[in-house]
Amino acid sequence: MANAPAPGEAPLPAANAAALLRANAEPGAHADRTFVRFGDRRWTHAEFLAESCRWANLLLERLPAGRPAHVGVLLDNTPDYLFAFGGAALVGATVVGLNHTRQGDHLARDAEHTHVGLLVTEPRHLARVSPVAERLGLAGERLLVSRRFADDGDEGAPDGGHDLADALARVSAADPGHDPSVDTPWGLIFTSGTTSAPKAVICSQRRLLVTGTRMSILLGLAPDDVGYVAMPLFHSNALMVGWAPALVTGASVGLARRFSASGWLPDVRRYGATWFNYTGKPLAYLLATPEQPDDADNPLRVAFGNEGSPEVVSGFARRFGLEVIDSFGATEGGIAVNREDGMPPGAMGRAPENVRVVDEDGRDRPLARFDEHGRLVNADECVGEIVNVAGVGPFEGYYNNPEANAATTRNGWYWSGDLGYLDDERFLYFAGRNADWIRVDGENFPAGPVEAALAGHDAVVEAVAYGVPDESAGDQVMAALVLRPGAILDPAAFAAWLDGLDDLGPKWRPRYLRIAEALPTTGTNKVVKRTLVRQKFRRDRVGADDLWVRDRGDLAYRPFTAADEAALHERFVAAGRERFWDL
Repeated sequence: MANAPAPGEAPLPAANAAALLRANAEPGAHADRTFVRFGDRRWTHAEFLAESCRWANLLLERLPAGRPAHVGVLLDNTPDYLFAFGGAALVGATVVGLNHTRQGDHLARDAEHTHVGLLVTEPRHLARVSPVAERLGLAGERLLVSRRFADDGDEGAPDGGHDLADALARVSAADPGHDPSVDTPWGLIFTSGTTSAPKAVICSQRRLLVTGTRMSILLGLAPDDVGYVAMPLFHSNALMVGWAPALVTGASVGLARRFSASGWLPDVRRYGATWFNYTGKPLAYLLATPEQPDDADNPLRVAFGNEGSPEVVSGFARRFGLEVIDSFGATEGGIAVNREDGMPPGAMGRAPENVRVVDEDGRDRPLARFDEHGRLVNADECVGEIVNVAGVGPFEGYYNNPEANAATTRNGWYWSGDLGYLDDERFLYFAGRNADWIRVDGENFPAGPVEAALAGHDAVVEAVAYGVPDESAGDQVMAALVLRPGAILDPAAFAAWLDGLDDLGPKWRPRYLRIAEALPTTGTNKVVKRTLVRQKFRRDRVGADDLWVRDRGDLAYRPFTAADEAALHERFVAAGRERFWDL
C-alpha cells in the first residue's frame, strides 16, 4: 500500500470506527447518502450501519470464547466483505483478509497462523475453504457461506457450511452498544508473499481511520465523491485508498467483484467514480485495451496507487484525462516516497532525509553513478535496503511473528525488505526485493532496472526479470514477457532493440525469454518470482508458453527447443550442477 506523503499523523475523524459508523448514520449527517454500490444495488450509510449491527451480533454469537476474536474472510469484492468490517468495528473484532489465490496447506497456514475462529466465504471458494475449515475445527456453524451476491461463477459450486443470510436473519438487528478501543486490531492484512510466506500486518482502527483521513486530504475528497474499488479487499490498497477515505468523509464506493480491464471504464461511468485505487499492473492492462476516442469522457479526477512505470503513469493520465499519483510504499506503511515533476527516468521520487539506502549493518551505501548513457555502473556498491531511520512510522507489527518484527524494526528503524539506490539529488530508484539479485560472470546487479528497460518496448505489457542458473557458475538473465493483445514480437528485431538500449549493458540483457500468456501472481497483481525461478526454462514447467534463447554472439533470439533443453541438461550434469536443474 503506498502511503500519503505527509509524515505526520492526521486527526482521527471519530473516537473509534464504531463511533464513526454511528455518526455517519445520524440524520443530518450522511444517513441517506449512498455509501456502498455493487452493480445495481445500493446501501446508504444508515443501511450500512444496520447491516453492520447484524454482523456484530452474529460475530458475538459465533466467535469462540477464550481465543482472539478473529474472523477469516475469503470473498471476492462483495458488500459482505465491508459489512464484516462494519460488524467487527462495532464489537472490537478483527477481520483476517484471506487471499483467494492461495489454497491447500498455504491457505490453512494463513488461517491457523492468525488464529481464525470463524470463516466466511462464498460458493465459488467453498471447495478450497472446506478442507481448511475441517483441519482447523471450523466446520459446521463456524463456516458461513454467503450466497446472496452469487453470480455465474458460483454455478456448480459445492454445498456446505451455514447459510450466511439465514444466520444473519436469526440474530438481533439492534446495535450491541459496545465501544471498542481505537487501538483494537481491526484487520490483519497479509503482505504479498512474493518471495516468502506472507506476514500478517496488524492494522488497528486507528491505523485505518488515520490513513483514510490522510488519503482523503491528499485526494481532495468530499462527501459527493465516489470511489471505485476493483483491487481485492484483502489487500491494504483497497481498504486504505478505496474504502477508508469514503468512510471518513461520508462519501461512497462502487465495488467490482474483481478487476477487469474490459469492465473498468463501463463501471467507472456507471458508478460516477471520481477516484480509484490500484496496485501492480492494472494501469498497464488498461492501456493495452484498444484506445477509443472518448476514453477521457469519464468522471474520474484522480487515481492513487503504486508500481506504475513512469511511461505507463503518464500515458494513462493523458489517455483517460485524470491525475495519477503513483507512490512507493508497503502494507506496513513504514516508508513513503512520491513522484514529482521533472524526475529522472526510472526514479520513484525524491527521498526525504529519513529514508536511506544501507547495507546489512546499517551503513549508508554510496550514491549511484551513471555513465554517459545513463547506465548504472556501480550496482555492486550502491544498491542496498531502503530504510526509514526516523522510526517505524505507522507500522504496528506483524501478528504472531516476533522474528519478523525484530528484523523489520531493528535499530529502531523500519527495514522495508526492498532494494534501491539513491542518486546525488536523493532521487530513489527501486531495485527489487532482497531476493532480486542476479549474478552474471561475477557481476551482481538488481532485476529492477532490467525490468524497467524491457517494459519500454511497445509490444510489452508486462516484463519480469529474474536469475536462472547458468550451467557453469552463477546466473543467466531470464525474462518473462506478456505482450499486448495481437502483438507479435520479432526475435531479431527485439534483440536489435535490446542492443540499442544505452542503459542495458551486455550482461544485463536476457539470455532466455519466455513469452507468457499470463504470469503467476498474488491476488494483488504482484508477480510471484519464486515460481518463475523454479520453472526456469524447463518445458515441463512453463506450460504452452514459448521459450527463446540467445547465445553469446548471436544477433537474434531463436526458439529454445526440446533438443536445446536436453543438451543444456547434459551440460549441467557434466559441470556437477544438476542440483540447480531441479531446484
